[in-house]
Amino acid sequence: MNTIQKTILLFLISFISIVKAQTTKTEVWVNGDCGMCKERIEKTAKKYGATTAEWNDESKMLNISFDATKSSVDKILEKIAEVGHDNEKYKAKDEVYEKLSGCCHYDRAETPPQKNTASVVAAESTEVQPSVTINKQEAPKEEDEHAGHNHEKIKDKTIEGVTITKAQQSTALSRKSADLTFKIDQKELLKAACCNLSESFETNATVDVSFANAVTGAKQLKMLGLDQKYTALTKELMPEIRGLASAYGLNFIPGRWIGGIQLTKGGSTVTSGYEGITGQINTELLKFNKNPETNLNIFADFQGRTELNLTQTSSIDDHWDQSILLHGNGTFGNIDDNKDGFLDRPKGNQLNAAYLLNYNDLGHSGLGSHFGINFLKDNRKAGQMDYNWQLPQNMQSAYGVGIDTQRFQVWNKTGFVFPGKPYQSIGWMNQFTYHQQDSFYGARNYNGNQKTYFSNLIFESIIANTNNKYKVGASFLLDVYDENYLAQLFKRTETAPGVFAEYTLTGDKYTLVAGVRTDFHNLAGTQVSPRLNFKYDILPTTILRLSAGKGFRTANVLAENQHYFASNRVLEIMNNGGNIYGLKPEIAWNYGASLQQEFKLFNRKATLVADFFRTDFQNQVLVDLDNPQKIMLYNLNGKSFANSFQAQLDFSPVKNLDFRVAYKYYDVEADYISGRKEIPFMAKNRGFFNVAYATNKNTNDAFWSFDTTVQFVGKQRLPDTTTNPLAFQLPPFSKEYITINAQIAYQFNKKIRAYFGGENLTSYEQKAPIVDVKNPFGNYFDSSMIYAPIMPANFYIGFDVKF
Repeated sequence: MNTIQKTILLFLISFISIVKAQTTKTEVWVNGDCGMCKERIEKTAKKYGATTAEWNDESKMLNISFDATKSSVDKILEKIAEVGHDNEKYKAKDEVYEKLSGCCHYDRAETPPQKNTASVVAAESTEVQPSVTINKQEAPKEEDEHAGHNHEKIKDKTIEGVTITKAQQSTALSRKSADLTFKIDQKELLKAACCNLSESFETNATVDVSFANAVTGAKQLKMLGLDQKYTALTKELMPEIRGLASAYGLNFIPGRWIGGIQLTKGGSTVTSGYEGITGQINTELLKFNKNPETNLNIFADFQGRTELNLTQTSSIDDHWDQSILLHGNGTFGNIDDNKDGFLDRPKGNQLNAAYLLNYNDLGHSGLGSHFGINFLKDNRKAGQMDYNWQLPQNMQSAYGVGIDTQRFQVWNKTGFVFPGKPYQSIGWMNQFTYHQQDSFYGARNYNGNQKTYFSNLIFESIIANTNNKYKVGASFLLDVYDENYLAQLFKRTETAPGVFAEYTLTGDKYTLVAGVRTDFHNLAGTQVSPRLNFKYDILPTTILRLSAGKGFRTANVLAENQHYFASNRVLEIMNNGGNIYGLKPEIAWNYGASLQQEFKLFNRKATLVADFFRTDFQNQVLVDLDNPQKIMLYNLNGKSFANSFQAQLDFSPVKNLDFRVAYKYYDVEADYISGRKEIPFMAKNRGFFNVAYATNKNTNDAFWSFDTTVQFVGKQRLPDTTTNPLAFQLPPFSKEYITINAQIAYQFNKKIRAYFGGENLTSYEQKAPIVDVKNPFGNYFDSSMIYAPIMPANFYIGFDVKF
């Protein structure tokens, strides 16, 4: 090489080095909400110096590269604010924000995520269903040679469970998720009393909550027109309310422990198991977020219930944080407003404690882990007012109900991101549950013990680029049941090893998630469950979703129907040749379609969501109540289906004033032995209205908030009681009714909050909720024919203090 060539080569090397040194890459937070926001943000960034710009509508992070000699982060962010988008350095002018399209009216209360913090909140979406949800420290960014159009940086990466979370609306519909998933946070939960999970849906139009029994006070959820047993109720993405916990498990998760809820309608991802036929409700527990926090909650209502909650979240060091969750409640006094001789609500108490420990080193070693332990003791006493609790059951002349529950859980979720491959990870979940219930209903004894072990291993990676993702994994579920009903023993062991695979294809306007799982159940046989979710962005403001999926479950007919034990119906299980109580497993397909439309109303953002779902049972265990002296359980011989339609409108006519209006229609029928009939206790028509208002904060961060929910419940078919004496017969259909719940809260400052509320303010009560109430040991006594509230208006007061 001659001197001239060497000189030219050195010049080129120097020039390239200078150019590379002047090219800066960074990631900044910019607020926005939709596809139009994305286009505006990226266009503005490029106009004012960015050579590349890509904004993620879920993480709100803008990745930019620019020539440092010609532009700067400060200049780009200033210009982005000028076109209406708040960011980590500049706030947009109010008049500019108001002129944005309705769909672009993002939540201005959102703030940039804290860097170098570790917290566990909720999964970003069920499209990438996490096994460990851990906020990780920001790591140096690496270019990925496999990156496609939607390449995700380490900071946004979900390890099949390890994900960055952000502030969001109190109830938000995930735009990115291929399925119809609503994310509910603490702000929404604080709008009502929310003493436990059963009361966490008072301001939600999707889930129906009702009393299942006039004596025990048990509440049940319904979704898509079917009982909660067809919905996967999980905690930290692991099985929670199932088996022996079916009847009273909603009371076992205190409301103040809940960090967030993800509610998915229709068949969810195959990675979450085989039991969710109508959807999934996942509860995330409180975890450390930004700053150490201790919260004390004191609650009391006018019907004798008191409650104390103490939660503490803190950081141990750079990698470890912890949560301590304590709960105690008691219901005291003998309340009998309708003067029928029975307690209107059970007395009793509950002690509940949990400890969570989180390890987070995702940005360095790639390892994250979550450990939890929970112990619960719950005692309930119900029945006639003159029941003497000092005497043994066999010496009683009055009718009583006693339910004692002890529950212990320990679990771990661990995830690992492969070095240099932020798109590739592995997650492993393990949980052990011990559940013991000892109970009696009058002269009937029911005792049950359940031991459950659950394990789920998930590997996630890509094919060529991040537009093509896949997950493969294996799961194992072990249930050991030991039940004793009326001195008759029911013992069984269920084992269900399974394997699954899921593929996600992402395009500019669409997302396709297709999966299949195969479970080898020792009693239900080999079951193949395919599931598919598809999302298409017709316009930036119009989203279409389609879904189809199959699921199965084994019916725990004693535990799931024990609210009927507080009657003198005779339990009759018809042997259909199956291996579970003589019954075959329940198998069903679920199909769904939804349309999400964003638009301007009152010159502000509004969202309309309309969805239709149908569930078709290939096999089902029917609970036949049309003989008033029996509870007949048998497998379906014919057709059983549930059609569900819902339309919901969310809008805000002025600042701080939010409206939610919804209508639901259910068509749910099954072929019983006596012919095709509507499922009982299911209203065809339901209406929902919620309004929430908050005043502006003053200089001390004090403000008032007001919330009111009105629900209309249409008539419901009631079980046939025509063979009873005339005095103990029910009409074929119930009456329509309306309930109103309301709450007023005052936030004195960032530390202290007080609230006062009322439930069932219309005081609508079901008249004579207990059939033949004067003769509880007679043939016609029945406390399970409940279709409406059984107590008048109830008022409550509470205080929240942060330390």
